[in-house]
Amino acid sequence: MAIKSKKSAPKRKSPVKKRRRRKSKKSSNTKKNIFIVIGIFLLVSWVFFIYMLGENQNDETRKVRTDKSIKPVKEVAKKQESKHVKKSSNKEQLLKEHDEITKKRKSILKLSSKKPKLVIIIDDVHTRSQLSAIQALKMKITPSIFPPYKLSPNSHMLAQGLEHYMIHLPMESGNKQFNTQYKTLKVSFSNKRIENRIKELRLLFPKAKYINNHTGSVFTSDYASMHLAYKVMKENGFVFIDSKTISTSKVEAIAFSFGDAYVARDIFIDNKHNVPYIHQQLKKAVEIAKAKGFAVAIGHPHASTMKALFTSGDILSDVELVYIDGIYR
Repeated sequence: MAIKSKKSAPKRKSPVKKRRRRKSKKSSNTKKNIFIVIGIFLLVSWVFFIYMLGENQNDETRKVRTDKSIKPVKEVAKKQESKHVKKSSNKEQLLKEHDEITKKRKSILKLSSKKPKLVIIIDDVHTRSQLSAIQALKMKITPSIFPPYKLSPNSHMLAQGLEHYMIHLPMESGNKQFNTQYKTLKVSFSNKRIENRIKELRLLFPKAKYINNHTGSVFTSDYASMHLAYKVMKENGFVFIDSKTISTSKVEAIAFSFGDAYVARDIFIDNKHNVPYIHQQLKKAVEIAKAKGFAVAIGHPHASTMKALFTSGDILSDVELVYIDGIYR
């Protein structure tokens, strides 16, 4: 009898295992959900962060723009303040230097005396008779002698034996008829030619100390030419007195640049050749001397000028009449 094999019955899954699988699946879903939530949260956070960063940048941009609109004003103010300080500083320095130069200039001049000082210069002297007329006045009057020229080739000889005198140097004028005198200094001259002329004056007048200009409105107004002439004069032992034939003369600025006293003509006394007019001009000269301590008046060797000076005793009683070197130490 054949034995029938028994088919084994299928194994039934354990309820415990099913529960475990369900729990595992649930747990997996939960984790998945959590990750999704976290991901969404991170995404939202990132978007929010980017948004806030953009806002901050906009704020910064606005601040920068605002700052830029204000900054130039501040910078301008600072620059202006800086310039102001610099100008003030420069001004103080210039004032200090000016005071030092002024003290030096004042120390050169002898202004302290019981009476104001008056210098009277007689220009254009070139003959013995002119010099004699001046000496006959018995007054402290300074003759200014022309260097030799065609009409007076030996005029420099007049200086021999004189203690107080000047050289009356022709310089270029705006009026061409005055520029024909022998060796008139012109702005067109080379530096060498100007130097040689001044060195020639030293040879002609070995003891002279003072020079003033005859005409010279063009030359004294030309800074470069006058500066060179002034420099060479100083190097050769001369002091330049400005006849001030024009208001644009640069001699004052040049003298100050060398630290020198500036002495110039204050008044011409004989533009009109009559005694009353000359007396009136002398009175003005006295008033100028009283106002500033000294004055320089210039006249010419005319007969009317000699007569007016001879009769000016009362007019000049309030001043001390001195030679040109009487105001220098």
